[in-house]
Amino acid sequence: MILLGVAVSIAVVVLVGFYVSKRIEGDSANFLVGGRMLPYWLVGGALMGSAVDTNATLGNTDLAYEFGFWAGASLPLGLALCLTLTGLFFARPMNRMGLTSFPDYYRLRFGRSVEVGASALLAVAFCMLVAGNLVAGGFLFNYFLGMPYWLGVVLIAAIAVAYTGTGGLIADAYTAIIQMSLILVGAIGLIVWLASTHTFEIADGTGPFAMGQLSDPAQGAVINWATLIALGIGDIVAIDFMQRVFAAKSPATARRACFMAAAGTVAICVPFGLVVLAAKSFLPEELDGPVLFVLLGEYAPTVLTVIVLCGLVGASMSTANGAILAISNVCVRNLGGIRRVHVPGQRDPLLRATRIAMVPMTVFSIAFAIYVKQTGILLTLAFDLLLACLVVPFILGLVWRRGTTAAALAAISVGLVVRLVLFVLTPTIYGVDNTILYIANDFVPASFDGWPTFIAFAAAITTYVTVSLLTRPAQLRGLDIQVARDLDDALDETAVEERALTPEPQPTTAR
Repeated sequence: MILLGVAVSIAVVVLVGFYVSKRIEGDSANFLVGGRMLPYWLVGGALMGSAVDTNATLGNTDLAYEFGFWAGASLPLGLALCLTLTGLFFARPMNRMGLTSFPDYYRLRFGRSVEVGASALLAVAFCMLVAGNLVAGGFLFNYFLGMPYWLGVVLIAAIAVAYTGTGGLIADAYTAIIQMSLILVGAIGLIVWLASTHTFEIADGTGPFAMGQLSDPAQGAVINWATLIALGIGDIVAIDFMQRVFAAKSPATARRACFMAAAGTVAICVPFGLVVLAAKSFLPEELDGPVLFVLLGEYAPTVLTVIVLCGLVGASMSTANGAILAISNVCVRNLGGIRRVHVPGQRDPLLRATRIAMVPMTVFSIAFAIYVKQTGILLTLAFDLLLACLVVPFILGLVWRRGTTAAALAAISVGLVVRLVLFVLTPTIYGVDNTILYIANDFVPASFDGWPTFIAFAAAITTYVTVSLLTRPAQLRGLDIQVARDLDDALDETAVEERALTPEPQPTTAR
């Protein structure tokens, strides 16, 4: 029953993805940013599909069960905070710029060198994000079907790439609506079932009103705040989020979609943490798998188990396929220098190259998922890295025209070095043993965990401001559509051919 239900849901999602793929019409703009004409409900669903992944659900429940509500809820709440901040301050100007990939901003604002550095960091961070979702898929197939873990990872990656490689962002947006609907029904169903069959009580000191989890370092307050900040601010430079912002048909649509996705993320993910905390009273002390899988496999009704698992598989695929699409775009366009030239009746080189690049990016993510079998932690770690390196040049570059290319490069370099040094010296990462890369030492104790997030971010801010004030800025690059297009032409002569085929819009200044 469980196998059949999951198989049917996957088949429906794949068929929908293939069906809407005809809207690509051989144009990379349709493939990568949905033709920049998507309505708010599609953009909101796609944004929600990127936020509500198995890190924010499965990772959320594992952390909440072990450390308390805020340890797990910091993941979805941080993602919701990011979407809210993006809607308030960044969705309008970023949509108005008409970019194809997020690193285009760094090129237009700071030049090619910053674009390359930002692109490389984004590619690595998002491979970690994809890996976190593949880990959950591997665990799911292993626990419920007895499939080898590595084969489950490969299977869910292959399914995700199959329909995204055909339908691009449009396929991802439409399938995300189905996937988010399933997981929302599953979250509500779990609460109703648990409340009607068991006592819905959460142990003292572990629930949402146990504020010591946010004020007492001994209860993980520093780690919980670090998670909130890493995701709430670091995720602002997420290439999959921004790609969906670019796809909205207007700046107002992009803004509205961000708010919709923020509310949906909270509504879907927070209940999962509450459910596992309430179930702790009857679950065994020793679990033979992720806590949510144990609850579903051994206690919940079969129908409800099927719905939740279908939603979890869908959430994993939705985030994985969107991230793989964004990574491939960055690698081809911003690192490889292949620009869009769509001529009706001829092959679009950016479209073809992006589809090809999805294969090695997926293989790298699979390898990472097999090596690091962690959910939740990989999500936070990815955006912790981006918080330390790329957030400062993005935000200050957007609002402070005094910033220079030298300042951006220095901030990225200092943030990266500080974060990596502190990472390899700290024995734990967000409360979990650092089994990825740890150099044993007597200088950094486990109680230091969480502080590296703030220290690296502060180092990047200080470096950017200081170098900006000490260096002479070149002629500042404008950020309105016309200037952005002109700068893009200077780097991409082939766009002139495309421009001849496309009427010019009236320039609109981005604030």
